[in-house]
Amino acid sequence: MEVNGKSLQLDANPGIRNLLDFIGHYGLDPVTIAVEINGEIPKRDQWSSIALKESDRIEFIRFVGGG
Repeated sequence: MEVNGKSLQLDANPGIRNLLDFIGHYGLDPVTIAVEINGEIPKRDQWSSIALKESDRIEFIRFVGGG
């Protein structure tokens, strides 16, 4: 799988079953990110039902406040 332009092996992390597991495994705060998977932006309430595959391309976009 490709995550933010970098290759990653999904099967190296057997506890990851879906997109929400993946986000938690990597310590990302689901409130402060948006996700694009294979060119689509799924709704946040769908993340736990999206099964990941080795062919997936994922981009995480983090929101950062400033001023």
